[in-house]
Amino acid sequence: MTVPSSLLIRNLFRWISLSLGLVATADSGDGYFPLPDSSGGWRTLSDAPAIRKKAGMDLGRLNQAYQLTERGTQNGGLLVVRHGYLVFEKYFGRAHRDSNPDMASTGKAYTSVACGIMLHEFQSRIPGGLGEKVFTEKYLPEAFPLDDPRKSEITLGQLLSMSAGYHGEGSSPGVVHGVVVPLTPVPGQDLKDLDQSSLRTVLWTNAGAGYSYSSPAPHIASMVLRRVTGMELKDYIQERLARPMGWGSWDYCLHRGNLTLPHANGAGSIAVHSTDALRFGYCLLHQGRWGKQQLVPADYVAQCGQPSKWNPHTPFSLMFENNSDGHVVGAPRDAYYKSGAGGFGIFVVPSLDLVIYKMGGNDGQYAHELTGLPQPSWGVDESRKDWKPIPRTPFNEGSLGGDDGLRRVLELVVSAVRD
Repeated sequence: MTVPSSLLIRNLFRWISLSLGLVATADSGDGYFPLPDSSGGWRTLSDAPAIRKKAGMDLGRLNQAYQLTERGTQNGGLLVVRHGYLVFEKYFGRAHRDSNPDMASTGKAYTSVACGIMLHEFQSRIPGGLGEKVFTEKYLPEAFPLDDPRKSEITLGQLLSMSAGYHGEGSSPGVVHGVVVPLTPVPGQDLKDLDQSSLRTVLWTNAGAGYSYSSPAPHIASMVLRRVTGMELKDYIQERLARPMGWGSWDYCLHRGNLTLPHANGAGSIAVHSTDALRFGYCLLHQGRWGKQQLVPADYVAQCGQPSKWNPHTPFSLMFENNSDGHVVGAPRDAYYKSGAGGFGIFVVPSLDLVIYKMGGNDGQYAHELTGLPQPSWGVDESRKDWKPIPRTPFNEGSLGGDDGLRRVLELVVSAVRD
């Protein structure tokens, strides 16, 4: 059979155009924003050919990423959005689209974004922005008298980039310009006195002189937000993010046995539906825009995924780990994400028009008592009550958990991109 020369020319032109990036192989998500789940939710693709054609992804590779997710935690799931299509959504254990698990430190990302909105909305009240020194009577009167005079030099940007000098939690080390500094554990947050225990956590170094992953820092940032906005963190997020995006039921894990926290912990434990966690990431993917509304300042979103002057020690900016140094080898350098204990993580990859939400968690993180919100009882798999991690061997990755597991899932999802 002879192929017409005109067809050969067209195919050659298309091959050259694709190679040079002059045309796209898949639909773009620009201009699309999902309805609330109660009104139809995300547009979805389910069969492999449609996923390949419209979203430019390989379903087989996505299933491999899910299999790794399933091996890593007692409960969890994987959701992937590309070009505005929800192309993968699968759960195991107690995880469910309508569950509200304790997302642990993933909540730090929400605190940061709320602070970014605050800096724009209340610029006159905090004119120094991220460079404002916040240990003053104006912003943190409850911190006085200061237990350490060095705290007077701490800026909001340092609190949000873990470089305020606060001692890392548990066995977290310090890092100074990439060099690890071992630290001796000290008392950190105490939920019985969340505000004061955060403020009084000791410094291991001067403000800006080193990085250490310390939960008191973002909680103190949320205290500044309370003072500046006159609103609780939860209420501010509800009005500035949740309501415009159309989130379903959500809350913070305020109930701990007989203890009810008077304020949300800015360090984490937000509890959001999985598809709404995707909405949060999708808003960031679109530089803080949702439809015709600019919910988050675009310049603040840009800083979340880039190296920061507030933390020259590690690739951690405004509560997001960024891949600017290429430490996640199989992911683009503009990828950024926030992890949470139990295997949770939200990922944004602007160059690939991609958002990923990985769920995790043990049974305790799905207890309805934490939020007071009902957890779904239907469609939930209880067969993983006795789940145990699979040992890692030279022949398989086993139950690759923690941040290592998150990074590997990111690499596998990225490998599914086919355009």
